[in-house]
Amino acid sequence: MSETNAKPLDEFLQQCQQRVETSLKNTLDANILSYKLKEAMRYACLGGGKRIRPVLTYGSALAVGGELSAADNPAAAVELIHCYSLVHDDLPAMDDDDLRRGQPTVHRAFDEATAVLVGDALQSLAFQLLSEDGETEPGNRLAMVQLLSQAAGATGMVGGQSLDFEAVGETLTLEQLEQMHKLKTGVLIRCAVLLGGMSSPSVTPAQMNALAAFAENIGLAFQVQDDILDVTAETAQLGKPQGSDSSKNKPTYVSLLGLTEAKTLATTLSDKAIRALEGFSSSADPLRQLSAYVVSRLH
Repeated sequence: MSETNAKPLDEFLQQCQQRVETSLKNTLDANILSYKLKEAMRYACLGGGKRIRPVLTYGSALAVGGELSAADNPAAAVELIHCYSLVHDDLPAMDDDDLRRGQPTVHRAFDEATAVLVGDALQSLAFQLLSEDGETEPGNRLAMVQLLSQAAGATGMVGGQSLDFEAVGETLTLEQLEQMHKLKTGVLIRCAVLLGGMSSPSVTPAQMNALAAFAENIGLAFQVQDDILDVTAETAQLGKPQGSDSSKNKPTYVSLLGLTEAKTLATTLSDKAIRALEGFSSSADPLRQLSAYVVSRLH
């Protein structure tokens, strides 16, 4: 394998962020006749965000002995879906947020109609990118498209978002909250991890099962930490309004468990994710480090 795995996490994050930024720029450089739409799509995707999902895709590719280059299109595709979801989530009809990644949301920087079209365009572009990936065997390409479509749709992220709206003002059990977040946040993180594994032709079923177990736990840990940060972080750190969930009366892990127990749960989930990788060599170290990072991040 040409890429080294023994890199500090900061260096790995930067490397992956640069790779996916380049992929997104190239993808968004398509011949889009509407200058406004193209600029708004670029505004929504480029130059911001932690890129956790594509970093997980790259980390999974390395964990199973694959190459970063083979994961470029899957990483960009999952980030396009994530960006589309943020644009639509921020709309007045949804969360009605004014800030995202420290700058005005797309509907504020442009207008609501453009924001709707941006989300639609980014979503379809993600599937186009996967389906046209000439470096991937056709059968595997189809499996990747199927996985991403399930993660993004009514049985995944969109379904979770709908449950999130239905839960406003309601008292949920821990099991109900977990199910909602598995759909709203967890399935796309799981998809990101599995797409990375699938990018390697030598990946085994046992490795995919282990990656799935890792992803289930890291996805929930990510959401628990998000709920914690909504209470503890400042708006400048978050890049979006602090306390937005509590102000909308949304149930969270903090509101249900309290801050101390929520922090304990996040750490427990992170530890479970790391244990799921016990059968992997040092090639999975980026994923192990990412698991710890997810619950220690400050934004």
